[in-house]
Amino acid sequence: MSSPMNRRKLLKQVVSGSAAIASGMVLTHQAKAQLENLSNQPIDAAKLKGNINHSVCRWCYSDLSLEDLCKEVKRIGFNAIDLLKPNEWDTVKKYGIDCSMCYTAGETSLTKGWNNPIHHPWLIKDYLEAIPLVAAAGYKNLICFSGNRNGMDDATGLKNCVEGLKQIMPLAEAKGVTIHIELFNSKVDHKDYMGDKSAWGIELCKQLGSPNFKILFDIYHMQIDEGDIIRSIQDSHAYFGHYHTAGVPGRHELDDRQELNYPAIMRAIKATGYNGYVAHEFIATNPDKISSLKQAITVCDI
Repeated sequence: MSSPMNRRKLLKQVVSGSAAIASGMVLTHQAKAQLENLSNQPIDAAKLKGNINHSVCRWCYSDLSLEDLCKEVKRIGFNAIDLLKPNEWDTVKKYGIDCSMCYTAGETSLTKGWNNPIHHPWLIKDYLEAIPLVAAAGYKNLICFSGNRNGMDDATGLKNCVEGLKQIMPLAEAKGVTIHIELFNSKVDHKDYMGDKSAWGIELCKQLGSPNFKILFDIYHMQIDEGDIIRSIQDSHAYFGHYHTAGVPGRHELDDRQELNYPAIMRAIKATGYNGYVAHEFIATNPDKISSLKQAITVCDI
């Protein structure tokens, strides 16, 4: 079983194969100009519109201490950090920053998840312990994962997820905590991951039948595995409780080197009435990662 730090390790395995390309990637003239302009502006001059609630994923800035990341978040002008464990919550609380998506305090694995009953005992224990902690801290969102197929068919994995998750959903409902299953692409980053299509995640939501179980809709991952992002948001937003961003291809900045029209996507999200968080989860190629973060927020701040 791997810790949340292994999320970063797993994702960096993907990046490592193209590290030479990524590290040597030349910014287009427009992207370079955008970043230089942001670098030359006082970060605290940003005036966010308030239509999108921005967050940032902790692991993408692991070279900064959590304290320093909190300071940068406050300077930019938003108020949330994604993917923190309970032992990190006191730090963000000190800065008045929300934890927009929580991990359990126990083991966390992307590959060993709810689709395999062999993992249910430790998963049930971890989540039954974590849900009251999340609620007591004043947080609302707790992440989970399907796990890899390992030869299992999707229907069996779905059935196993339902059976396991039903053991924790009554407590989640009672405590006002929403469990989010994150969907990953299995084409590039997470080979063999079962929850790699929105239709599979939606069917899981339907079979569980709980208002406290949602999909973490990662726009980057779903663009790779199925595309049609805006239509998915328009048609299925009732099942989406949280969003992640990154540029496609490469999982890098939200600039003119990537194919997604993020302002249009943000407008589609806003049009659904969504008022949760959109968390930025890209791997910056710019050495000044904070300028890249500010750029992403500027692009998405419709």
